[in-house]
Amino acid sequence: MPPPVVPALAKLGVTVLNDMQREAGKALRRGDDLVLLSPTGTGKTLAFLLPLLEALDPDLEEIQALVLAPTRELAQQIEQVARALATGVKVNAVYGGRAGSLDKRDLRRRPALLIGTPGRVADRFRRDDYPLGHVRTLVLDEYDKSLEIGFETDMRRIVERLPGLRQRVLTSATRAAELPAWVGLDDGAVNVDYLDRRSSRLRLVRLRTPERDKLDGLAAALRHIGERPGIVFCNFKDGLARVSDHLRGEGIAHACFHGGLEQTEREEALVMFRNGTARLLLATDLAARGLDVPALHYILHYHLPPREREFTHRNGRTARMRDAGTAYLLCGAGERLPDYVDALAFDEELATDALAPAAEPAPQRWATLYLSAGRRDKVSKGDVAGFLLKQGGLSAEQLGVIELQAGCAYAGVHAEVARAVASATDRGRLKRARVRVRVV
Repeated sequence: MPPPVVPALAKLGVTVLNDMQREAGKALRRGDDLVLLSPTGTGKTLAFLLPLLEALDPDLEEIQALVLAPTRELAQQIEQVARALATGVKVNAVYGGRAGSLDKRDLRRRPALLIGTPGRVADRFRRDDYPLGHVRTLVLDEYDKSLEIGFETDMRRIVERLPGLRQRVLTSATRAAELPAWVGLDDGAVNVDYLDRRSSRLRLVRLRTPERDKLDGLAAALRHIGERPGIVFCNFKDGLARVSDHLRGEGIAHACFHGGLEQTEREEALVMFRNGTARLLLATDLAARGLDVPALHYILHYHLPPREREFTHRNGRTARMRDAGTAYLLCGAGERLPDYVDALAFDEELATDALAPAAEPAPQRWATLYLSAGRRDKVSKGDVAGFLLKQGGLSAEQLGVIELQAGCAYAGVHAEVARAVASATDRGRLKRARVRVRVV
């Protein structure tokens, strides 16, 4: 592994690559086509990014590698990991939900690595007519999801625009999807399949609630679990809204994440979940894979998905890598359950009306500040920290996680001082920019 990449792994909390990452890396460094199948949370992004970044020429100002992802959030996550590896090559991501003018500005000087959702990448290629003869590697990350949500036409058109393509990489957390012929996989493509090799530390618990309406049972279950980070999954956004209203009435803090939200709302929900402002995320299957979120103690199925594949993806958000985790199934009286539930082996069954609230003390409450300056303004995390500590009067203990995005930054601060800090710093000067600061 070239020296520039090694120190960056520590920033990602990685000391040793796992077997899957090493096996995939060997295939990619040989130049092989690759089909990489591995459970959610095992590090597929790092597996393909490390060898991909090593092969790029930082002096060639043309797109040399392309990564397509089914969701905005997954595209953003891949971009963040690529930037964290800090190999000196230009990296950009494009996706729906943000102005096309931002894409044009970011891509005025073309990146060596372009990441994006298929629809937005196809649109940029059609509008801007980039020279694409230098693109040697194409990654279709979570390709089955992209096919499932209707991106096949866009992906096929993109592949047709890549005359110099030499290497194709397809990743998935399931083996259910058929490999599309138009990708042009070589007959000698390497199949790295770790789907059945994972020794899961997932604990499966059935929660039975005596009522058909499960809302009170959910509140009781969440009080029993306590304020540990977790996700409650619902099948549809309308049902999610009903659950959210009930939890808010019960005084159970949470953030919501689903496809009906504006892009900024989705991003801020994830920021608050990552920095501890919200320790509970209420989500649809949009959050089942490809999200950059902290280690979860549990996930809870308020609604069970109709297919086992989505059930597996949801469960993959916890018990990741070497960590343990719990998946709860909340079942109401007389509720008809999907057929695959009959074959599940539960580690425990509990009645929600007999659950006692958690005895742990409540953790420190956090709030999130938005600052209207980011990477494009040449602002670093250190600049944000210094600004809030000096002009906002924060102590180091009151400042939490700082996230830097292209046009803004977010900072976690102790909740009891958040509004005072926002008031003291709003319209203050952060480096050369006057910034707006608000509590999210």
